[in-house]
Amino acid sequence: MKVAAIGDIHVGETSTHPYRELFQEIADRADVLALAGDLTNHGKPREAEVLAEDLRAIGIPVVAVLGNHDHECGHVEELQRILEQAGVRFLDGNPVEIRGVGFAGVKGFGGGFENRMLDAFGEPAIKQFVHEAVNEAMRLESALRQLETERTMVVLHYAPIAETVRGEPTEIYPFLGSSRLAETIDRFHVQAVVHGHAHHGSYAGRTLRGTPVYNVAQTIEKESGRPYALIEV
Repeated sequence: MKVAAIGDIHVGETSTHPYRELFQEIADRADVLALAGDLTNHGKPREAEVLAEDLRAIGIPVVAVLGNHDHECGHVEELQRILEQAGVRFLDGNPVEIRGVGFAGVKGFGGGFENRMLDAFGEPAIKQFVHEAVNEAMRLESALRQLETERTMVVLHYAPIAETVRGEPTEIYPFLGSSRLAETIDRFHVQAVVHGHAHHGSYAGRTLRGTPVYNVAQTIEKESGRPYALIEV
């Protein structure tokens, strides 16, 4: 299966068909479209409606997770409802199987990478921050356990490894992702992982066990030469 993956498309409420032509191109080149979060600028229902208009005619399955921008205005449920009516299947801990390929995904969260991960120690606010990262990793694990497919792709917004955020200021690494996601992924047989969020990061990397990870934020230069990645799963 050929999957087109793109993140951080940041649709605004005053846009007019911002991605209609690109989605038509994707439909000609891929079997599935995976959207890796930050679908909107501020999570406003009107922004979701603009995106839905461009997605309705795509003609291939669409799976997605939300990003931090999609949570900004507190209308997550309405945003999801609008996009689901346009055919988008949100993963968000609920796996989807398409033509024998399993898709699992969550938004993810920050916390840092490898031996520099933030620990749940000290003030309640720090513990709450770490709890959010751990909870997202646990939800991803639950989704992966539900899949019985031979081939699996993971869709995230936050990065699971540091390698694909390189290019961003090191000071903000802890807010770009968490190795807790990679630790979960490496307990399963996953063919590919896609994420966004790190607009100035690097395209490709691998988890400790060697699972390919791709930063598909639309601003990242990709092998396809287009704003989206094309990945064989």
